[in-house]
Amino acid sequence: MDFDAGLSWASATLRLATPLIFACLAGLWSERSGVVDVGLEGKMLAGAFAGAAAASLTGDVRYGFAAAVAASLAFAMAQAYAEIECGGDQIVCGMAINMIGAGLTAFLGAAIFGEGGRTPALRAAERIEPIVAGQDALTLLAFVAVAATSIAFSRTRFGLRVLAAGENPLALDAAGGSVRATRYRAIAICGILCGLAGADLSLAQAAGFLPNMTAGKGFIALAALIFAKWRPGGCLGACLLFGALDAIAIRAPDAALPGVGVIPVQAFQALPYVLTVALLAGFVGRARPPAAAGVPYRRE
Repeated sequence: MDFDAGLSWASATLRLATPLIFACLAGLWSERSGVVDVGLEGKMLAGAFAGAAAASLTGDVRYGFAAAVAASLAFAMAQAYAEIECGGDQIVCGMAINMIGAGLTAFLGAAIFGEGGRTPALRAAERIEPIVAGQDALTLLAFVAVAATSIAFSRTRFGLRVLAAGENPLALDAAGGSVRATRYRAIAICGILCGLAGADLSLAQAAGFLPNMTAGKGFIALAALIFAKWRPGGCLGACLLFGALDAIAIRAPDAALPGVGVIPVQAFQALPYVLTVALLAGFVGRARPPAAAGVPYRRE
């Protein structure tokens, strides 16, 4: 690989890892507070569609960006209500969010734009354009979010309360903290981060919305979260690994191996998903999640 090719691959890695970083941090905030979140995919889709639709209808990317965050946040709060107030099963609620996100965005896209669930192609003023070395502001923001999350969990009262809510909510309650409020706030941050991931997909990486354009990235982010052992720095490294595999899949021509023959590009495209299965098979049971994750809390 020559220098220019390596630089192009590194740039693509950063760009493709950006939505994964946001989604992985979103899952980190939720699960560190004690709420398992398998609904990342649905919230990302909601953000991606709302962002592209608003940008297309208004002609201004700023409205699209705000709509992406607002839509994902609304989904997150609905999920939080079902899980925290109603005591709903967190896995079921998350899968419901995924199904609603996939179905509702495709339906609204077809109803509003009449293009089979897609939005019209976005013009330059309706997209987030690159600013430095082919990277846009959201890529830079993703790295800032990793640092901010790490600082929050280690040095702020709120971050420590989030950790306590996920490890020992009874102790947090006894110390005068509100488990309910802490989990709501953590899930709100999760919703905002998923909105940023969705905005990156439709406003930066693509010129519009396509049905199910997340293509499993929410579940890949969950695998990265487990591989990272619920640590911000590990989330960054795991997501960069998945981004690198995506970049290889995009740039790899059909390759030939002696005795095997031509390897189709689809084999490279499957690499991130194969790694997801491998990580889940190898690390589930070894990596220890927050002790109270998935357990509804009721104050006695």
